[in-house]
Amino acid sequence: MGTHEKRDVARQAFDVADAAPLLLDAQGVVTSWTRGAQRLLAYSAREVVGTRATGLLSAEDAARMPELAERCLKDGGWAGLLTARRKDGQPVRVMVRITPAVEPGGASHWLVLLCDVSGARGWDMSREVLEQMVTDSPVGIAIVDTDLRCVWANAALEGFGGGSPRERLGLRLAQIQPGIDAVGIETQMRQVLATGRPVVGYEHVGTVRSAPHRETAHMMSFTRLDDDLGRPMGVYYTVVDITERHRARQRLALLDQAGEQIGRTLDIARTAQELADVAVQDFADFVCVDLLESVLRGAEPEPGPLPGTDRVPLRRAGQQSVNPGVPEAVVAVGELATYLAGSPPIRCLTTGRSWREERLDPPAREWATDVPADRDATFLQLGLHSVMIVPVRARGVTMGVTTFFRRHRQEPFDEDDLSLAEDLVSRAAVCVDNARRYTRERDAALVLQRSLLPHRLPEQGAVEMGAYYRPADELTGLGGDWYDLIPLSGARVALVVGEVPGHGIDAAAAMGRLRTAVSTLAALDLPPEEVLAHLDDLVARTADEERARPSAAQADGDRVAGPVCVYVVYDPVGGKCTMAAAGHSAPAIVRPDGSVGFVDVPQGPPLGVGGPPFEAVELTLAEGTILVLHTDGLLAHGAGEAAVAADHERLRQALKQQAASLDLRCRAVIDALVPARPHDDVALLMARTRLLGADRVADWDLPADPAVVADARKEAARQLDEWGLEELAFTVELVVSELVTNAIRHAHGPIRLRLIREHTLICEVSDGGATAPHLRHPRTMDEGGRGLLLVSQFAERWGTRFVPSGKVIWAEQSLTDPPV
Repeated sequence: MGTHEKRDVARQAFDVADAAPLLLDAQGVVTSWTRGAQRLLAYSAREVVGTRATGLLSAEDAARMPELAERCLKDGGWAGLLTARRKDGQPVRVMVRITPAVEPGGASHWLVLLCDVSGARGWDMSREVLEQMVTDSPVGIAIVDTDLRCVWANAALEGFGGGSPRERLGLRLAQIQPGIDAVGIETQMRQVLATGRPVVGYEHVGTVRSAPHRETAHMMSFTRLDDDLGRPMGVYYTVVDITERHRARQRLALLDQAGEQIGRTLDIARTAQELADVAVQDFADFVCVDLLESVLRGAEPEPGPLPGTDRVPLRRAGQQSVNPGVPEAVVAVGELATYLAGSPPIRCLTTGRSWREERLDPPAREWATDVPADRDATFLQLGLHSVMIVPVRARGVTMGVTTFFRRHRQEPFDEDDLSLAEDLVSRAAVCVDNARRYTRERDAALVLQRSLLPHRLPEQGAVEMGAYYRPADELTGLGGDWYDLIPLSGARVALVVGEVPGHGIDAAAAMGRLRTAVSTLAALDLPPEEVLAHLDDLVARTADEERARPSAAQADGDRVAGPVCVYVVYDPVGGKCTMAAAGHSAPAIVRPDGSVGFVDVPQGPPLGVGGPPFEAVELTLAEGTILVLHTDGLLAHGAGEAAVAADHERLRQALKQQAASLDLRCRAVIDALVPARPHDDVALLMARTRLLGADRVADWDLPADPAVVADARKEAARQLDEWGLEELAFTVELVVSELVTNAIRHAHGPIRLRLIREHTLICEVSDGGATAPHLRHPRTMDEGGRGLLLVSQFAERWGTRFVPSGKVIWAEQSLTDPPV
């Protein structure tokens, strides 16, 4: 048998034209042999005719012959597979058909047709079996010709829509299934026709006639059909519905996307908006997220059910739609969304259980209050018809509700959709709760930080102030840097900038302790170097106490650098400025002409680490000079003199910027030198100096003579008349009389009286004594001791400060309050 003949037999295994016939008598003896039979089994007619047919079969099939003969007699024929044996002994798998052949003489014969199926591609079965396989298969099967028109389809394909097999005949795919991606599918068919290579596993996603409102997915495979000469006859393709598998993949992809896109920040409203954005992309047509106002503030939601009022307010935290502009929204993001008690959103909020409605009737207008009348028309126009409401719950607390809508273009929400929505909202709820907790903790941290820093700088006439603070920890806003302005006696002010190592609440607490200590020491009117010395002792004692605790114990070699601080005292009477530093950056000064310099202040060690005593430097500042105090975070602080010089030059250039106020100027300097997320906290304080001229200060040298007290009262009264403060004459004369009398009686050295008119009226009496007076409470019969008691009653504040030449006793009287 030639190669071409074998190929033909293999292609058309059941074609009678290719069968090898032979004839048997009633006893199964070969009576007639043909060339086809000789080609198939290689026996000549002489060798076979007259022998029994069982000799041509394998031993196993030869034993079946009595049974097959009986079936032939009973059924009038038989068809099936047998194994024949060639002359050379090689087995040949053949399809055998046996049918009765009656001769005119009436003798019974059997016509046997043999077909070689050993080279067939799996078609070693009857035609009836094959037809049953393709016709009754649950897999959709169809054949198209080379023009891609349907020539055959099985009944299973009708389940995918497009009509019965008869209705499909002669039609292209676009005619059978309008709306399907016919171009993409026919492109695959043409590729198969052109190359002969099958396409397996092609996925099509879209809608079909059988499910016009539901997205379906099908797996298709394409194989070319060839004729006897190998020429393309058409394409045979199969269709399998994989919609459920496709939807499962979509759900997993949506959950993965939610994990990536929801909760990227610790912002409650942004997290709610991210949930709406993710859900609208591939799941719903309109989504809105409503949260309790307490949650948006970061507060803990109130336990238990909501009060039984007729309306329950929530606030719209996020919403998104497939339509530009979100026309479905009744309220905007950030506005109140008020729902009626008993409405589905409130039921979900109070019960903590989800709610689903496949067909929404009536529309959501009846859920809420204050809904514009045109919203019903909008809902109907947009085709919103299916809804789910899922409570936003985390850690057993309900924080709000999320509502999902679909339009008529999609199928209604089913139970699987509700399960997916609950998974989405559950993930978002954890992020919302985390953001809520963070908001609460951050607000508490900011309250702590604001309580430790000055709310506003006190009013005073010595300097014009500006300050700015930027924490390194932008999440909490907590840091160890601080600045302060402290009014002192005699119209003077103390300027302070300091820094505690580290960040966070521990650094903020340590900073708060230091700031309180500085304020207390400043009230004693101590010189700057003594203030730093007392702070040094305080920090050292605190460090020793911390190391004594087992949980905080550390080796001496592990001690970190202590806090740093610069303390400046400025006197507007004369412009004298005294400052001392403990491991702190040198203050800068911006002179009235705009030039920038740096104060060569003696650098003491950081507080609490020990070392040489602190030293102060004095200088006189012209009016309008700007003192610039800052913490280390403002500059890069590289190692070496060159790096320090570079830092100073950067600061010099930044300080040349002009602004409408010192606060704005501080911010401009920090923006120029510090990144948005600094590596260290930054505090910057600017003070523009003022001078109190001779028209606001009056002083007199007094001899130590009791008779001069009356003269002192007269001079003070005259000065008050010049200043237009006659209403204070009685009080001031009494204070002057008592202070001058005490100086004459109990002190020594030169006595000096000074009046200063600033935002208060200040009366000062200085002497050479080094002993501070004490307030006494004399008995009724005592003749003296009432001087300072009277001063304390009539003055707003009074006190004593020590100077190198002795001491100063001062008293202040308000210029705004009426005299006592």
